[in-house]
Amino acid sequence: MSHSIQIAGSELRFDCAAGQTVLDAALQAGIELPYSCRKGVCGSCAGGVAAGQVTPVSGVTAHPEHCPPGQQLYCACTPAGDLVIAPATYRKLDPGARKTLQAKVYRHALAAPDVSLLQLRFAAGQRVRFAAGQYLQVLLEDGSRRSFSMANAPHESDGVTLHIRHVPGGRFTAKLPAMAAGDLVRVELPYGSFVLDGSSVQPLVFVAGGTGFAPVKSMLDDLMRRGVQRPVRLFWGARRREGLYLLEAVERWRKFFRDFAFVPALADEVVEGMHRGPVHEALAAHAGPLAGQALYCCGSPPMVDAVRATALSQGLAPADFHADVFVS
Repeated sequence: MSHSIQIAGSELRFDCAAGQTVLDAALQAGIELPYSCRKGVCGSCAGGVAAGQVTPVSGVTAHPEHCPPGQQLYCACTPAGDLVIAPATYRKLDPGARKTLQAKVYRHALAAPDVSLLQLRFAAGQRVRFAAGQYLQVLLEDGSRRSFSMANAPHESDGVTLHIRHVPGGRFTAKLPAMAAGDLVRVELPYGSFVLDGSSVQPLVFVAGGTGFAPVKSMLDDLMRRGVQRPVRLFWGARRREGLYLLEAVERWRKFFRDFAFVPALADEVVEGMHRGPVHEALAAHAGPLAGQALYCCGSPPMVDAVRATALSQGLAPADFHADVFVS
């Protein structure tokens, strides 16, 4: 049995199968709603239900603490009947935009003891369109998938660069030590709506934890490539100095953006000129009032939750908080 879902204020309708989440049904129908983790953690897919009722999927709450009052997480609920939903934004997907293809390892290097920089190249003549901040999925032999953000800017469309933290016992990261130039990797892309609003001129605040730096790098490289000047503040947190593995990119942005500030934060090490403590504490200590600004945050679920709470306490509007959560 399926139910019909309509987007309020539009003629768009799509079907949702029994047990299917609202978000999955929309994506299957070629309609992209805001989302990131798809596991009920990040809150990116929160939206209204204008008519009808939803049921939380097993094991997930459809309205966690950081979900605005009266809203639901579309990735964590399924219709109890026909629905009318009121998402923050939506758009029709280009059917040809997402591709599954073989990529070849071009270069593999360690940027830190537990971080690989993996450059993949597509076959000659192949190009893939993606927006800065989006991610891909690596398709493994057993049918499982692993998600990684593209760290390169979209104009570099003949391949992708991934920043991969080594996870003990990780099925894909276990392969990394032996991965060399010429090896093949099957990928599908693009995914995600963690992208900049191109019509906005708000000052930008980026907060990254570890390899959450990857989509931020893509966004800032894209702004630089297009010659876009906006005030930028970057907060990048790691446990130790070696976790800030690409400071040369920060120096390029410092030279390009006329209004740029960088605050590195180390949780477990004292280094002169760097904030001592987690990155959300660095935000609290150095950001000041955040009203009228747009904040883009990427990292682990606890880190994103801490940054969200800090930012809102400093005046950031809930609608101006954008998150991409790395969920294992």
